[in-house]
Amino acid sequence: MSTKSESWGSRVGLILAMAGNAVGLGNFLRFPVQAVQNGGGAFIIPYLVCFLVMGIPLLFIEWSSGRFGGRYGNHSTPYILDTMAKGRIWKYIGVFGIFTNIAVAAYYCYIESWTISYVYHSVVGTFNDMSQADVANFFQSYTNVTESTTGIPYEAVIFYIICLLLNTYILSKGLGGIEKVAKIGMPLLILFGVVLAVRGLTLGTSGASDIFPDANAWDGLNFLWTPQFDSLTSPKVWLAAAGQIFFTLSVGMGTIHCYASYLKSRDDIALNSVSAGFMNEFVEVVLGSLIVIPIAAGYLGLDWVIQNAGFGMAFQTMPYLFQQWGSALAVVAGVCWFGLLFFAGITSSLAMGTPWMGFMKDEFGWEKNKGAWSFGALVLLMGLPTVIFYNEGLFDQYDYWAGTVSLVVFAFLETILFSYIFGIKKGWAELNQGADIKIPNFYKYVILIITPLLLGWVLVSSVPDWIDKVKDADTNNKEWFASEFYAENFESSGVKAGLVEEANDSVIKFSFDDEKKVFDKETKKVKMITFKNFKEYKFDVERNQNIVVKKGDLVKPSDVIAKGSFTNNTLYKFIGRILLLSLFVFISIIVYFAYKKRVKENRATL
Repeated sequence: MSTKSESWGSRVGLILAMAGNAVGLGNFLRFPVQAVQNGGGAFIIPYLVCFLVMGIPLLFIEWSSGRFGGRYGNHSTPYILDTMAKGRIWKYIGVFGIFTNIAVAAYYCYIESWTISYVYHSVVGTFNDMSQADVANFFQSYTNVTESTTGIPYEAVIFYIICLLLNTYILSKGLGGIEKVAKIGMPLLILFGVVLAVRGLTLGTSGASDIFPDANAWDGLNFLWTPQFDSLTSPKVWLAAAGQIFFTLSVGMGTIHCYASYLKSRDDIALNSVSAGFMNEFVEVVLGSLIVIPIAAGYLGLDWVIQNAGFGMAFQTMPYLFQQWGSALAVVAGVCWFGLLFFAGITSSLAMGTPWMGFMKDEFGWEKNKGAWSFGALVLLMGLPTVIFYNEGLFDQYDYWAGTVSLVVFAFLETILFSYIFGIKKGWAELNQGADIKIPNFYKYVILIITPLLLGWVLVSSVPDWIDKVKDADTNNKEWFASEFYAENFESSGVKAGLVEEANDSVIKFSFDDEKKVFDKETKKVKMITFKNFKEYKFDVERNQNIVVKKGDLVKPSDVIAKGSFTNNTLYKFIGRILLLSLFVFISIIVYFAYKKRVKENRATL
């Protein structure tokens, strides 16, 4: 049994670091959007149930597994899992706990770099006098690396590298550096959040205008916090709620295992895990629901929010809304909002570096500095394609396969290991060793039965979607290199045709019948209404892309609308999947060499 060279400086530092690992961009960007897209109050009940029967049990499992593996000198999932069961397969399942962190950090740090950039632009007044459309276009320009919003060439790449350097430098200081950031970042995050939440609570109807006369911040709050019990029978809402739990608690990643592995055998993990979990829930459910949705509803109206809810609202809408408060307050609000997102991001991205560093130190004796900078290099190598080909869909591939699928697969397998192979009796004893609270006994059966069943259901239910992603079922333009470009689906059903309203050398504009969600205040439910929508395609004449339809044509999905030379996004999506697979294989090979080294040193588990 090896002696740990590092440990947490204080219990407060550990809880704040663990909470910081969980509290991330998903709390403020993903949770409100998921709630809106799944019926507001209809989402809250399944979400809270999933937190209790899946989130808390997974926290218990990962804290217990991490501390148990740490007792044997292991600080990353390949050999934490290896200590819990016989058989060589488990160390390779543990590869998920390193792979996921590097792959997620690759694109997560890109989002984090947006927050640094937007703080800068808020301070220098870039958003002054911009319309909402201008702010949205600013975001589009920023994510197109060939354009620049500051005059700096490849601005998005520069800010991404700055963000990575900052993360890597802090990681090179070890647990002490992470703990210091958590002690500063988490209180500041909550402070910024409270300031903005108070504004969301007090905005009321003061943001209404001639364009949005019915804007009311309270409509946003009522929509989120009016329970709708019929949602309990909707599998779609339950799947969305379960998925959000993974994002919000950072379970299924391997970071919690790593953090917990630096605890002593008698250190409490029961109260610590619950404390970190509930701190995350406070930030997400209370602060996360009081900022974006109420403020957006207060200026643009609830119907606009329901129709436009998306990840980009934080960057494409909020700077415009802050400008309505006056130039001075807009700077304060911009710094608070994007500063909040930055601290939420960095406390999570720092955690993502620790499994790789812990593994390389345990197996190959790499010190903190070498481990941190090698992690930074891997993230840069994997991440630059997400920056350069963001608009081509490569970013989304990383988010889906590494940030969603990988989490569910690993969480299910580690639950089976903990409950049935390591054994619930040993696992329950490990969880309660040194515990400062008495965990209700029924949680033993939740971990044993309900959690694996729920995870298994999420896993099986997701398989058809995995197949669709691999087959690129979301597009009609499947060939990488093509001489014809086909019309995509105009609306969700994919059966309605579009009418060509405009067609010139480089632009086609279609109109089509579509449906959108609006909130019925009488029934307090979301309903669908029909409206006329528009879709536009742009082509490059210099690349010999020629439009073959004319004004007045009725075009069905998959009809040819242009001919010439096309490189479709399916190529970049495929590259993204290959990069992720290559990373997984690369880490598996390193784990294999580590195993061979352990065999020579008589440290291998059979």
